[in-house]
Amino acid sequence: MNFELDDDTQLLQRTVRDFARQEVRPVAEELDRTKAFPYELVAKMGALGWMGIPFPEEYGGAGGTSLQYAIAVEELTRIDSSVAITMCAHT
Repeated sequence: MNFELDDDTQLLQRTVRDFARQEVRPVAEELDRTKAFPYELVAKMGALGWMGIPFPEEYGGAGGTSLQYAIAVEELTRIDSSVAITMCAHT
């Protein structure tokens, strides 16, 4: 059984990991301290298609898989679980 991620899933994993490090990490503490909603981050994640990863494109989703969705959540959670749960709640 092959447990390696396919190329598309690996790309998504790297992209979400980089986004979390570059975009989320710098503001995570401030968002937590002020209890602010991450409107800008959510808009960026939406523009990247992450707010509907596991849904078919015909319904406005990204046409991804449940595994891709789980990996995106995992990568966001590594930096800020609040941002990750925001994506989960939307999905």
